[in-house]
Amino acid sequence: MTADFTPDRAALRSWLPGFIALAAIWGSSFLFIKVGIRELHPLHLTFYRVAAGAVTLLVVLAVLRDRLPREPRVWAHLFMIGALGVAVPFTLFGYGEQRVESMLAGIWNATTPLIVLPMAVLVFRTERLTARRAVGLGLGFAGVLVVLGVWEGVGGSHFAGQLMCFGAAACYGVGIPYQKKFVAGSAYSGLSLSAAQLLMAMAQLAIVAPLVAGAPPVPTALSGEVVASVLALGALGTGLAFVINLRNIRVAGASTASTVTYLIPVFAVLIGALVLDERLTWHQPVGALVVLLGVAVTQGLIGRRPTPTPTGAPAVPAAEPVLHGRAP
Repeated sequence: MTADFTPDRAALRSWLPGFIALAAIWGSSFLFIKVGIRELHPLHLTFYRVAAGAVTLLVVLAVLRDRLPREPRVWAHLFMIGALGVAVPFTLFGYGEQRVESMLAGIWNATTPLIVLPMAVLVFRTERLTARRAVGLGLGFAGVLVVLGVWEGVGGSHFAGQLMCFGAAACYGVGIPYQKKFVAGSAYSGLSLSAAQLLMAMAQLAIVAPLVAGAPPVPTALSGEVVASVLALGALGTGLAFVINLRNIRVAGASTASTVTYLIPVFAVLIGALVLDERLTWHQPVGALVVLLGVAVTQGLIGRRPTPTPTGAPAVPAAEPVLHGRAP
């Protein structure tokens, strides 16, 4: 190996700890959802976690002296992103985990890139479909069928819960290319846009949650573990995790940072097994591996020789957002 292609261990140490921490935080979110829905309606859980995340990001904005967007057009798009990328999928994961294991919800979260690509190609026209990507999509959706265990028949509460989790991933799959097309090119920082979309989602939930589920319980009426789970989902999973993700993008590049998608289900499965004593049937982890293989092919990590980056040139623009990884 020449010096140009030898891994920079110092650079690796600069972003790898944060990369693993991010996967652990987002992977553990499914555990916190499982604990939260013991005492909270899924809509109330989503409202509280979004509120906690919004407060966290607003504090970070104030510390960094950043500001929220001011253009009405941007806020109109953030209203849609707040629904598609936050309010609806967070709630669907809550409903889904009333019926399925937290580790299985973590597996379904990994299918997000399989929805992103066809939406980006067919609807938003922000990407191009190649033969390699088509093969990756085929593999990924074959993995989805294996996870579902369609040969065992469909129906029942467990199957409905899986569809809800897949629906949550599908919302991300629509929201991510929507954000790329209409918002990502704006002059506002990623932190500013994320805080704003959480505020929009919180406003939506403040209206919908009482209508559907009644008034939310006061925090003092909840057990300590549920309150801790809500704070972890909001402050850690939405607030701190976003700051870590931005740093990973800046230090390692967007392409590398996006591969956190592959570690999230690993942590979700490990935490579900160790903490909640959950178990999967054989076809669910096998299907998950096929899904991740398909995602890797669509993202060019398998089946394509990477083009060497000239020495001294950045591999990815530092401001490029991660478009194929999403917080649960």
